[in-house]
Amino acid sequence: MRRPFSRGPVLDVFLAVSGTGLDVLVSAGSWTGGNGPAPVWVGLGLALLAGLPMGLVRRWPGPVAVYLAALLVACDQVGAFTVNTVQILLPIAVGVLARGHSWRWTAPVAVLAVAATAVNLADPGIALTANTWFYSAGLIAAPVLIGGYLRTQAGRRREDPAPLLDLLLAGGGVALAVLTTWPYWHSGVPPVWAVALGVMLAGLALGVVRHLPGAVLLLESLTLVTADQYVPRTGNSLQLLALVALGVFATRAAWPWLAAAYALTCSVSALVTVDDPADVTPFRVVALMTMVTAPVAIGRYVGARQAQARHAAELAAERARAGRLAERERIAREVHDIVAHHVGAMVLRASAAQYAGADGPAAEALADIRETGHRVLEDLRGLLTVLRDPAEALRDDLPLADMLADPGDVLRDAVARMSAAGLHVDLRQSPEAGLAPLVLRAAAARIVQEGLTNVLKHAGPGARAEVGVRTREGALVVEVRNGPGPARPPEALPSHGQGIAGMRERARAFGGRVTAGPAGDGGWRLTASLPIPPEGACESPPDCHMRGRLA
Repeated sequence: MRRPFSRGPVLDVFLAVSGTGLDVLVSAGSWTGGNGPAPVWVGLGLALLAGLPMGLVRRWPGPVAVYLAALLVACDQVGAFTVNTVQILLPIAVGVLARGHSWRWTAPVAVLAVAATAVNLADPGIALTANTWFYSAGLIAAPVLIGGYLRTQAGRRREDPAPLLDLLLAGGGVALAVLTTWPYWHSGVPPVWAVALGVMLAGLALGVVRHLPGAVLLLESLTLVTADQYVPRTGNSLQLLALVALGVFATRAAWPWLAAAYALTCSVSALVTVDDPADVTPFRVVALMTMVTAPVAIGRYVGARQAQARHAAELAAERARAGRLAERERIAREVHDIVAHHVGAMVLRASAAQYAGADGPAAEALADIRETGHRVLEDLRGLLTVLRDPAEALRDDLPLADMLADPGDVLRDAVARMSAAGLHVDLRQSPEAGLAPLVLRAAAARIVQEGLTNVLKHAGPGARAEVGVRTREGALVVEVRNGPGPARPPEALPSHGQGIAGMRERARAFGGRVTAGPAGDGGWRLTASLPIPPEGACESPPDCHMRGRLA
């Protein structure tokens, strides 16, 4: 199984250092020289025991989570202050395990982590209560669900062109929240590990602020109010996270929603910054509103610039498309002139030979050459008309049936021509196939035409070919199959080398596919499947008519 985040040892070292540094921040006050009795070397040793295993969490998250669960119980029994750090790191390890492994591996480790957390939360000598189990399970279930969700999204294509920016925002948010609030974690009513997890969650939320700015703004506002109520002196530090979320929200939100978000942020900021209502003055009100207005103004400016950039990109893409169409028309004209010249000369010579008195099989062949040449010239002129002026070719008074040769006639003509050239062709067409959309039947007829031509080129005269056109599982299916050719190799015929590729491109234009390969009896089998659109899905839009015209 592919391991997540496989980017080398640098990240592992960073995780180990971060885990150790977190315990130093949380537990240093309990060391000798601070406010506690533990010697410094014991505190550093416990910090290394708690933090260094995080360097292995990407590769072996299961063993690391089991180790942290055991360490959590041990620290709780001896009364080590490192228990707060381990309680923070354990849900992270379980979340990484859920991110990279199936539920069969995650569930047992998660149950063990819940049990260890319950032992830590319970008071010594007191039986575990329902509330203890509830909080223990919720603390572990949240990272497990997040990791499982990320695992389901890992195989999908990311449309976001800058995932690194999300990572930087999350890392910057965590760094800002932790470094500005950690001195006050001990001053609140909740335990230190709960305060730390809340602070980290507020910082990590910036990792998704570009995708869910409204939800992140609500989360940051709730965190601010909670922190100001239960952990004094941390709300002012976390206020910057809410302002960042408001700025991102301002880049894309409509004015009514932006006004509501502005009022919410002003209200929450007032609750955090104002302790006594008597301290409210007009100057402070203006200053607070100005502070909240700044990210809104920056966000609107950035949103306008992004809209301008998108508009410029769309214009550039439209210019490029127009240039490609112009180049395609120029090439089409050149191809028309070259092919029309040679086909016209061929038709004139065939006509001259007929008038010279050719008879018998030669006269039939000359008549066929002349008729085919005239048809090719008509098709070339019609295609060139579409390429020059699609709107004129697709005007409302020109029905689609007049723009396409009848698919049944094309099929019968192809079979007749190949039979005249020496192939033994057996055509089988189901009645349901005649009910398919005209453009699909036309594409199927052209694929049959090209497939029989390939049979004649590679198997030679005398070979037997079976052609089947039918509907199956909501698609129009075409199959051209031929047995082994004659003993002597066929005479080499001219080929442009694009037969199979052209058929695949034609089928791909309708969302279908073409497969070709050897058959069991030594011959060759060509199969094309063209999905039939739902009833009425391709009745009148111009793109359906264009596809039919080009088929």
